[in-house]
Amino acid sequence: MAYFFFIDESGTDRQDSLYEVLCGVAIKDSDLWNIVSQLKTIELQLFGIRYSGHDREIKGRKFLKKKVFKQAALEEPIPEGERTQLSKECIVNGSQATPRHMIALSQSKLEYVRKLLELCSQFRIKIFATISTEPIRETDDEADGLLRRDYVYAFERMYYYLEDKKNDEQGIIVFDELEKSKSHVLISQLENYFKRTSKGRQRSGLVIPEPFFVHSDLTTGIQIADIVAYIISWGLRLKGMTKPGRAELNEFVELIKPLRYLTTRDIRDIPEMKIWSVTYVK
Repeated sequence: MAYFFFIDESGTDRQDSLYEVLCGVAIKDSDLWNIVSQLKTIELQLFGIRYSGHDREIKGRKFLKKKVFKQAALEEPIPEGERTQLSKECIVNGSQATPRHMIALSQSKLEYVRKLLELCSQFRIKIFATISTEPIRETDDEADGLLRRDYVYAFERMYYYLEDKKNDEQGIIVFDELEKSKSHVLISQLENYFKRTSKGRQRSGLVIPEPFFVHSDLTTGIQIADIVAYIISWGLRLKGMTKPGRAELNEFVELIKPLRYLTTRDIRDIPEMKIWSVTYVK
């Protein structure tokens, strides 16, 4: 048995994002196709057509931006059948969309995220995330081939999760595709970490060091990681995180909280220290 860890980032554009998030979602190999199939069905039920296409992609910054919440709130929830029809018309003929079409589409987008997170809970998907502010990138010297600290923290918690399974399950890392040069750099850094550090060599027994790179618009697991990362970046606030979150995301924050994983380890002089799979790195 294996677990796929689909990994994506949010807030790395360094524009208006308050926190950067490296996020992974763990999906059991035997559950993956069921999850993909059910999400495609939900997509058709809500939009009446595949939303994701040549010029459209299901992403957190598109489905959960402030404008979507504002438009969705302009009218009471539209009955499902009517909302689906209006959403489809809006997608197919966007240039002729009326304000009510936009309201319906916005409500469908929020409902899609709601159902996606409920599906994650149903299949016991776990999330792993490292939250950081910009200085973590400025103080880490990536030029020397070292893996960034946020990656190290995330892989540590993924390893603990697999270790607790005690059935020799292995983790397969799947990244959102980067520019070719960046992919080569990341592969080199991962190789240095998993082969040339003692902790990395230990963790490579459960986490396969060679990652896969996939197109996010073609891979449901990456889409899930993207949406969770966005919610964490803009909505979840842990101890020490002083920048304000968006209140309209609170409902979705409450849906991702149970997806976190909690374990304990003896760390230095602290016996059975609690370690959450989602952590803030100062």
